[in-house]
Amino acid sequence: MRIVKFALALTAATLIAGCGTTNGLSNRNAPDEFAVTRNQPLVIPPDFALTPPRPGEAAAQGVDSRAQAIDVLFGGPAPRSAAEQQVINQANGDASTVGARTTASDPNTPVVDKGAVTQTIIAAPEGPGQEATVSTPQ
Repeated sequence: MRIVKFALALTAATLIAGCGTTNGLSNRNAPDEFAVTRNQPLVIPPDFALTPPRPGEAAAQGVDSRAQAIDVLFGGPAPRSAAEQQVINQANGDASTVGARTTASDPNTPVVDKGAVTQTIIAAPEGPGQEATVSTPQ
């Protein structure tokens, strides 16, 4: 009975001693992540006396945040070469509507009916075999 108690005590002591280390190795040489850099002292900003804007008033700066974000992302309008400007003029680029992609998905946008030929091409089976050929009406 003494041997069983001694074995249980030895096992318990071994298990408790194992909790103090990680995989049997000591972590004493690990760097302290808080000692790497010093925190800067807190400073009261010089414009602390600013008043918040009143509801309904225009912004004091008068800057459109959307235009400012577009300028930051894309760098503003880029100068175009003479050839590029000529292509835009020939394509009547000044008359295009802004947001054409939005109006294209609108259900009220008129769509050109391509007829039965397009439907036949779309419905054609895949593959290089004889069944993949389609005849179009003349």
